Amino acid sequence: MGTVALSAGGPEVGVQGLGCMGMSFAYGPTDTDAARATLSRALDLGVTFFDTADVYGAGENEQFLAPFFQAHRDEITIATKFALGIDPNQPGVRTIRNDAPYIRESVDASLRRLGVEHIDVYYMHRRDTSVPIEETVGTMAELVSAGKVGHLGLSEVTAAELRAAHAVHPITVVQSEWSLFSRDVEASVVPAAAALGVGFVPYSPLGRGFLTGSFVQAESELTDDDFRRSQPRFTGDNAAANAALLEPLRTVAAAHGASPAQIALAWVQQQAEVHRLPVVPIPGTRKPTRVEENTAATRIHLTEAELALLEPIAGKVAGDRYADMSFTSAGRD
Repeated sequence: MGTVALSAGGPEVGVQGLGCMGMSFAYGPTDTDAARATLSRALDLGVTFFDTADVYGAGENEQFLAPFFQAHRDEITIATKFALGIDPNQPGVRTIRNDAPYIRESVDASLRRLGVEHIDVYYMHRRDTSVPIEETVGTMAELVSAGKVGHLGLSEVTAAELRAAHAVHPITVVQSEWSLFSRDVEASVVPAAAALGVGFVPYSPLGRGFLTGSFVQAESELTDDDFRRSQPRFTGDNAAANAALLEPLRTVAAAHGASPAQIALAWVQQQAEVHRLPVVPIPGTRKPTRVEENTAATRIHLTEAELALLEPIAGKVAGDRYADMSFTSAGRD
């Protein structure tokens, strides 16, 4: 697999990364042995960019990844995040903090859990609008000066927020949901990133598994602790309507002798050419066979006709990507 710099002066990483959230959080029961094998297989295949966050399992995800990260520290780029909190007694209740004391406390806690001396890419996971973003990024910049953090990232920010942040300290990468089902970032955030020389890391490039055909109705097919059951586009009439949108994806997949997942990933990766910026998607999986399938997508190039066939899908999707869109860039733009 090829490599790309996340931005000018940013770390060089494999053109596809690995989202690690589901290995211990949000997507139901996990086979930990299979998850550990997935990490090793990903590295064998050229994946060097591994993504986690302190909120995933209240630190459990970082702890789970720590032995692998420590064993391969010189080979990989570690990304984690601060800002989000979830009340264990009320999983549906989220808190967001971007204030300086919280940031300093959070980075030290992540470093302890990960067992490393510095974090390569440190993200503001979500935006706390009560704190000026200039103050937040100023505090994050202090972590770079202290050697605790190598590069700064922002997740789910608007174009205006990105520009304001970048004026304080160079932002290496923006992370937001971006897929055949979720293209709101293309309106202003992606162009702003391209203009500033900032890379883009699409999370959920497989539509949280929906684009692969692995499930249709979240309420009846997924376990009670799977948070996709609360996402509007995967339930009720929305889910049935959205499942019908996948036919063009299957058509293109058949033409390539590929899976729908591979075509969905190839589409995201090809947005680097379309929008002229580095794009490193981070599909999540807990199975070695899936990471083999996903990384093989880096060798697929779609024709203009195939891109045109896939183009209308996002505009027909029923339901928002979150029940509360105020946490997203689209909800504030």
